[in-house]
Amino acid sequence: QVQVVESGGGLVQPGGSLRLSCATSGSIFSSSAMYWYRQAPGKQRELVASISTGGMPNYTDSVKGRFTISRDNAKNTVLLQMNSLEPEDTAVYYCTVVQSGVSMYGNPYAYDYWGQGTQVTVSS
Repeated sequence: QVQVVESGGGLVQPGGSLRLSCATSGSIFSSSAMYWYRQAPGKQRELVASISTGGMPNYTDSVKGRFTISRDNAKNTVLLQMNSLEPEDTAVYYCTVVQSGVSMYGNPYAYDYWGQGTQVTVSS
């Protein structure tokens, strides 16, 4: 069973910083794209950032220039550095691992695994 473990959430004042970390099984990490989603109370879950197996990042517009996603293949970990935090960033943040490839029969596949979520609260 694949485990996805997030850490690093907490309470921070507006303008502050937090770094979220997500670790998963080493056997699948190198073949997996990694995603950070968030869900605020009363709102739909939204994709915040992603990083491909090759290290290419993507961000939703509201966090561009403030958040940085990176992956450490040696530690099987993906990080989300969050700077200049705003109250609107308050949410539960989820890490998702999407393992994809091609089976021995030539069929593409993709499996996703989710962490339990970590709370980020931005408030004075």
